Amino acid sequence: MQRPVSLLFGVHAHQPIGNFPEVLEDAHFRCYKPFLETLYRYPDFYFAVHFSGWLLDYLFKHYPQDMALLKAMVNRGQVELFGAGDTEPVLAVIPNRDRIGQIEAFSSKLAATLGQRPQGAWLTERVWESTVVPALADCGIRYVIVDDYHFLCTGKSTAQLSGFYTTEEDAHQLDIFPISETLRYKLPFSPANDAIAYLESLADQHLSGDEEQRRAAIYFDDIEKFGIWPETYQWVYEKGWLEQFIQGVLASPKIEPRHYHDYHATENTQGIIYLPTTSYIEMNTWTLPAESAQAYDDLIKESKAAGWYEQKKAYLRGGIWKNFLSRYPESNWMHKRMLALSARLAGLPDNQRTPDMQQKLYAAQANDAYWHGLFGGLYLPHLRRAIYNNLIELETMLDRCSPRETVFIKDFDLDGMDEIHLQNNTLQIITKRDRHASIVEFDAYPLHHNFGDTLQRQTEQYYRNVQLDGQISQGESDNPESGIVSAHDRVINKHIIHAADLKPDIHPRHLFVDSLNDTLINYRYITSDSGTIYFQSDNSQYPVEKAFSLIANRLNARYSFTEKSGSIFRTEINLAMPSCDGMGGRFIYQDDILGCFGQLLQLTQLNRITLDDDTLGGRIILSTSAPVQFNAQPHFTVSQSEHGFEKIMQAVTLQLEWPIQQHALTVTLEIHKH
Repeated sequence: MQRPVSLLFGVHAHQPIGNFPEVLEDAHFRCYKPFLETLYRYPDFYFAVHFSGWLLDYLFKHYPQDMALLKAMVNRGQVELFGAGDTEPVLAVIPNRDRIGQIEAFSSKLAATLGQRPQGAWLTERVWESTVVPALADCGIRYVIVDDYHFLCTGKSTAQLSGFYTTEEDAHQLDIFPISETLRYKLPFSPANDAIAYLESLADQHLSGDEEQRRAAIYFDDIEKFGIWPETYQWVYEKGWLEQFIQGVLASPKIEPRHYHDYHATENTQGIIYLPTTSYIEMNTWTLPAESAQAYDDLIKESKAAGWYEQKKAYLRGGIWKNFLSRYPESNWMHKRMLALSARLAGLPDNQRTPDMQQKLYAAQANDAYWHGLFGGLYLPHLRRAIYNNLIELETMLDRCSPRETVFIKDFDLDGMDEIHLQNNTLQIITKRDRHASIVEFDAYPLHHNFGDTLQRQTEQYYRNVQLDGQISQGESDNPESGIVSAHDRVINKHIIHAADLKPDIHPRHLFVDSLNDTLINYRYITSDSGTIYFQSDNSQYPVEKAFSLIANRLNARYSFTEKSGSIFRTEINLAMPSCDGMGGRFIYQDDILGCFGQLLQLTQLNRITLDDDTLGGRIILSTSAPVQFNAQPHFTVSQSEHGFEKIMQAVTLQLEWPIQQHALTVTLEIHKH
């Protein structure tokens, strides 16, 4: 007698902390609401779901009627809830104490709000490192799901991946389910009847020849593919794909929807396994530097053309998720700032640590702003800003409990170069002891904002696919009847992009990067005292002294010259202004509004100008002790997403220049909260 294949169907729902309300509203309308409403009509279709903690809180607050549907499905046994870290961190890159805290916080939240404590867990971006096993096991998690690719890398064949395996680490045991790549690409992109036919074909197969073992078709992927990805709302709901699929599954005698916990409780493990450190296949390309990523991508294309890719893809290994921290200095900087504050929080006495402090730390561990590929939000300023908002708020709380020194020096980002921290409880600057002597981070504690949160333009692997100097291109499926195109296969431009937009920066996008007669100045660190950091240029012909100081809400950059040479001195100040090129930001000069930050602006004989920002809830007043030539322009980078290639404003770049006709000049940045 033929036994039906067990369909283990799960979806993962996530939105980054700090995402725009209009994006969340659109995601709810086009995906979360219709998905839950559709599934609610079919109580016999069992499925698993993971909503990240922040998104779950948001939906309960703004769309309680949809959460009532979800809770009703949990109560009637239709839904299995999956756990994770509460703020969707990559568990492998946070301390073990925070792994346990994050997992436990989310499991408790699910039990309190939806009445079910999870046995399974979703691993963010399916990033696997064996070091996470003990924390998961200690929190009562019995199984996780990762891609079948992880298993293929151990030498397993696809035919062996229709059940779960067992691993262990430091005497902690965990079971692992392999997600089918074939199903990831079929659902929901191929026609429903094709997906049903594929599932039915699995019913004729058995696990390792064991007639008693039930074969599982394992699917767990982003719910955003069911309505948010390009073309999917029309395909999944308006054209009825989801209902057709559910009806086909329920009508088929060869397919039985089941819960992961049911399958796990009734079936046997397929044996012991030790997975390598990896993530899904596409991620292995995104983590590599551009040149290496291009070579890797070319190798994959060559293997597909030659017909041997599917058989040997497990041996075409790219990078690992942690490579993002070494590839992008901005990502590494945030990560090491987070680790340092985590250690400070852990070091406080128990009676001084508060839930609010803990939540700020967890929010700063949300994965999205730390990486970039087709997804990931490192290129999105509002997501990085959310990380810094929480880091700076946490730092403020910690300073109240355990005040820091005014000045301290340490290489906290592990790049071999010391950083100098100067703070006065209102402002903080962090400079590197490198040749630029520029400010890497400029924090305003009353605004919880880092004005140094910019992004240096570097070459990306996908640049070679960008259409230059042309019209905006729109990509849609040529033949909707055969399915729709996955976001991974779409190549379109959202904006008109020119070659200059792809040119990498020659220096970091920091504050006070200096040049003399268009040549970057090399500095060396001299000393620092209770309120000032001093640098000296290496130019013996035109020596320059540079000093940063903090007084109340003002940052002063003082330049001293030994002689009046007439040479042209320039300093570049890159400022992260939250309104970017939107309508909420404006230049104010002599009581006139001159335009937004996304516009070009040139002024002569400037002594004072204000950058006012509604999103920030504050302003910067820039003033100089002598008139200067002032130039402002937006700094854009070119990013890719599931919607195509787009230009994103990262900072407003200010250039101040003056001929050296006096012995000293001071540039002041004064911070005010609205």
